[in-house]
Amino acid sequence: MFAMRPATAADIPGVAAMIRSRSTWLEGRGMPSWRESADNLAAQAENSHGGMWVLEEDASRIVGCTTVQEQTPPWGWTPEELAEPAHYLFTTVTDPAYRDQKPGTLIALWAVDHAAREGKEWVRRGCMFPGLVRYYETQGFALLHEVQRTRNRVYLMARRAERLPNLGTLFSGDAASTSTGRP
Repeated sequence: MFAMRPATAADIPGVAAMIRSRSTWLEGRGMPSWRESADNLAAQAENSHGGMWVLEEDASRIVGCTTVQEQTPPWGWTPEELAEPAHYLFTTVTDPAYRDQKPGTLIALWAVDHAAREGKEWVRRGCMFPGLVRYYETQGFALLHEVQRTRNRVYLMARRAERLPNLGTLFSGDAASTSTGRP
């Protein structure tokens, strides 16, 4: 079974290995990868503010991660959107060996429920590839804005936060503690 929990410094090697696995998968398909920044991305696990969360299997193997930011980046969003309480997801990475179990979707569903438990109205995210836009749309996210940032086109997406009462069936243990990291 899977569980979501806040990342710790002890998770850095596992997160880095998982990012390298994803990088190998991407490179094998001729796509850009995160290989060069794997160690820097994994180091987000030791953020004392607890921004990175990990998806792990049976409390032993990290199969995904995402970083949750309390503030939406100011670029690309309207002033009204920025005033709304939201979580912003970035650096979401999953182990391709678990593709059949849809760890990216599990992380997205957890994020939607987690944001609602935290009193947020929205879960937002950005990406740079149209293929990811289509993938995130299957998770209920809608494309709201397209923004040119230096050399990259960024697609900004959002989904309303909501409690997902059946989420616990996808995770081990008590849904309230494993899906949010709190009792």
